[in-house]
Amino acid sequence: MISGVRGRIVAKLPGIVLVDLHGLTLRVLTSQTTVSDIGDVGQQVELVTHLRVREDDISLFGFAVPEELQLFEVLLTVSGVGPRVALNILSSGRPDDVHRAIASEDVAALSRVPGIGKKTASRIILELRGKLPEATGGGMPALASIDAEVLEALQALGYSGAEARDALAHVERREGQSAEERIYATLQALSR
Repeated sequence: MISGVRGRIVAKLPGIVLVDLHGLTLRVLTSQTTVSDIGDVGQQVELVTHLRVREDDISLFGFAVPEELQLFEVLLTVSGVGPRVALNILSSGRPDDVHRAIASEDVAALSRVPGIGKKTASRIILELRGKLPEATGGGMPALASIDAEVLEALQALGYSGAEARDALAHVERREGQSAEERIYATLQALSR
């Protein structure tokens, strides 16, 4: 519906940017990363946005870069993660940092984010592993793409996505492991 806004920055508050669109001022909820990245009050800003409409609330979320918006929208698909928690995650680092934490299954890093405990961090990793674009500069993305291949193979064999992800989460990850080896190990875990 509203895919972006362009206007003058009226105010920058923690997690909020007020943008003047030629006489109409919008309150845009955002991450601290975006608040830091955009210009100063009085300068022009362009944000990519996500409009969330609920029975009792209409909220506009805006981000300086499309990658941050995409990550926000993917985080909202995780059960138990709402907009506030998603913004906290985005405020904790750049999208590549968050991708890397998920791909490397770094529960400790995610659970340091306000509003996220170890259980929610584990759920985020389980549900998003293999769904995120590859992070730059690390060895783990290859493993994440192998996991996506394993999930696809298991679903082709008739297992549900949830069964496949749960079994895959219990299989030890080893560097240099082929997709076939991971599929075999996951099938063994499913048979127990």
